[in-house]
Formats: sequence, C-alpha cells, structure tokens
Amino acid sequence: MDIKKTIEDVVKKVTSDKDLQEKFMKNPAGAIKDLTGLDLPKDQVDSVVNTVKSKISLDKAGDMLSGLFKK
Repeated sequence: MDIKKTIEDVVKKVTSDKDLQEKFMKNPAGAIKDLTGLDLPKDQVDSVVNTVKSKISLDKAGDMLSGLFKK
C-alpha cells in the first residue's frame, strides 16, 4: 500500500467536496475508511488523519496567500 498516494487522494477528495469536508471534520477516521476502503490500525489511522488535516490546512493557507499576491 502506498500511504503517500492514499493521503494525496484523500486530500484531493476532501478539499473538493464540502460534504466530505464536513464528514471528515466530524469523523475523520470514518471518512478515510469510507473513501479508501481501508481498515487501518488505530495508530496508522491517527497518522493519516493528522497528515490529511495538515495538508488541508496548508492548502487553505496557500490559497489565502496566493489571493493576497494577485491583488
């Protein structure tokens, strides 16, 4: 299993769909399981959840910064 690819796929899906974003924020582990079909051990789920949250935050920050520089 390519965990990096899995994380990238989850980030793309979550950031492109408001309903998935809400689901992810309420139950990140459940959302990841639904999106990937993977039933990961708790420590791996926690790691994936934290990485996805970090990437989403970075993407939002990048979008905000790029908006500032376009003005």
